[in-house]
Amino acid sequence: MSSSRPYSSRPYLARALYQWLVDNDLTPYIVVDAEQPGVEVPRQFVQNGQIVLNLSPGAVRDLFMENEALGFSARFGGQPMRVMVPNSALVAIYARENGVGMVFGHEPVLASEEAGKEPVPGLASVDTDGESHDTPDDDGASDDNGAPQGEPSSRKGNKGKPSLRVVK
Repeated sequence: MSSSRPYSSRPYLARALYQWLVDNDLTPYIVVDAEQPGVEVPRQFVQNGQIVLNLSPGAVRDLFMENEALGFSARFGGQPMRVMVPNSALVAIYARENGVGMVFGHEPVLASEEAGKEPVPGLASVDTDGESHDTPDDDGASDDNGAPQGEPSSRKGNKGKPSLRVVK
């Protein structure tokens, strides 16, 4: 990383999904929020503030997918254009053929970036009976059965696999 600030997971997931789609002979499409700052797309094809772009190797040239943005050269209406999409403007990546892919939501801000502001949502395990267990603190606290807090204990009668949910 070039800075002390951690990168978003979005570009990593987008690169992985793009590669998976191409490897499986599917056509990768992206949905872009064309209203975001730094977006350079053919405005005549923007509808409702968004544009859908074909990223297949035959449709684009010089594709790059970096941590800050993705970009490529392509022809739109016969005219060559350089497209630039900051990763914050990437709404989704999916296969044209079957819709398999991912829609990106708003990413939470890390607590270290927003010190002193509203708490960031966390994860908790939920037993099949619906009982919630908070994630463990750094103090190594344990429950009454000796299991670390936040981890389901087989002695607690956890009959199924725990699932995760966002806790606010």
